[in-house]
Amino acid sequence: MKKIIAFHYDVFSKEVNKGNPAGVVMETGLSTEEMQQIALEIGFNETSFPVLSDKADLQIRYFTPGHEMNLCGHGTMATIYALKTKGLLGDKEELTIETKAGILPIRIQSSTNGDISITMKQAPPQFLKFTGSRKELAASIGLTEDDIETELPILYGSTGTWTLLVPIKKLAEFKRMKPNNQMFPSVLQDLPTSSVHPFCLETYDQNAHMHARHFSSPFSGTIEDPVTGTGSGVMGAYYARYIKNRPTQPLTLIVEQGQEIDKDGRVVVTVSNNDIEITGQAVFVKELKVTI
Repeated sequence: MKKIIAFHYDVFSKEVNKGNPAGVVMETGLSTEEMQQIALEIGFNETSFPVLSDKADLQIRYFTPGHEMNLCGHGTMATIYALKTKGLLGDKEELTIETKAGILPIRIQSSTNGDISITMKQAPPQFLKFTGSRKELAASIGLTEDDIETELPILYGSTGTWTLLVPIKKLAEFKRMKPNNQMFPSVLQDLPTSSVHPFCLETYDQNAHMHARHFSSPFSGTIEDPVTGTGSGVMGAYYARYIKNRPTQPLTLIVEQGQEIDKDGRVVVTVSNNDIEITGQAVFVKELKVTI
């Protein structure tokens, strides 16, 4: 039996119990199986493990309760915030992280009042056409086909992790959504392990540009991700390509998420050509004790 200490952070918010919870485990020498078991015990959408890298300043491994992920936005933010606030990064403001989605640069900005903002570059955006049934897709999230926007494409998108981007006509429909994650693999026949990420251009916050929810793949062991970094990043790429028609100037967007489940959070997304960056903040919540 091993006793492990994990640290609970809430990300994309400065307020405890808002945003997206993430676990960070600093313990060294853990096997993949042990990491997976710890993530299952903690039960968050993501638990992250910083480990040594011979290719970058550090490597981060990301686990849902069900499997390892290539990349996780809020897991990255939590890990970097933890290392910075614990003094393990010194004065370093720029570093690189090794992930299964590639080696990605990180910037840390510290304000005079002590606030820390973290910016991470994501993998170049990729898109694939959705060839399944719109009716079945709508049913899988508790809506009807008429709720899906017809002027914008339904696409699988990735800036490190694949999700299905589903444009929805009205913000009001987001409160009606009830995901049936077990339907996803049969509906998403092109990429059966993908998550589903409905979004719209109506927002609660007048300063935000897009609103979203994120429903997990049934293989991940969770139902909904409150505020999604990789999902927000690929939303920014989608916005630039299909809504703004490839702007020549860099585009900065605010994505809101989590309001329907009382986890209000914000992600700042910057799109410059094929470069996607997200910026967010975090707050420490508490220590967690895990026995494996």
